[in-house]
Amino acid sequence: MKKVLIVLCVLLLTTGCTIVRIDTDNTDNIINVVLSKENKLYNQVGRGYKYYIPKGVSYIDTNDTNDKLYSNGIYYYLYIDVINYYNKKEYEIPNIENHYYFKQIDINGKKGYVDIIQKDDIYYIKFVYNYAILEAKVKKDEINEVILNASYILSTVKFNDNIVELFMNGNFLKLREEEYDLFKSKGDGSSFLKYSDENIDSSDTPDEKGE
Repeated sequence: MKKVLIVLCVLLLTTGCTIVRIDTDNTDNIINVVLSKENKLYNQVGRGYKYYIPKGVSYIDTNDTNDKLYSNGIYYYLYIDVINYYNKKEYEIPNIENHYYFKQIDINGKKGYVDIIQKDDIYYIKFVYNYAILEAKVKKDEINEVILNASYILSTVKFNDNIVELFMNGNFLKLREEEYDLFKSKGDGSSFLKYSDENIDSSDTPDEKGE
């Protein structure tokens, strides 16, 4: 894959712009550079949370704290883990054997991991960080594009503690009756996009218009 350098302008709290060069041919570098920046941008607001959707990524819909996004032929399934955030419960790092890629993350006091599993020519990505989980299934040459977008999305997740408190002390859990088929979260950080031959089927990829 041809090595490409992307020059990004990251908005900081007290300054105008800082030029950041990201080597998009290096997955580790993408994660480290983006997650290390304090980015307070947001353009998507949910019940008790907000985050930034990068240019080129489109919001589709929300089911409770499950958001569905789309970009360049790829669906992104984003779960905002209000339950573990409220309980300040850290995710357990899974035991990894023979996976295509795995990286444990501990940046700016926030922990998580990226796990990529290969099956034939399809790669299943699970990115856990900042009390949010983003999942997608892609082709090999699409991995770093998704990792870049996911890094921006997850690094910008912010919670409204007052609203989260209301949800957790009210009927929030009762409202979570219907979820995406790919999202079966138990609130414990376990995988909710089940890795199976059915999920690897590429027949759910939309046409070029994203319809």
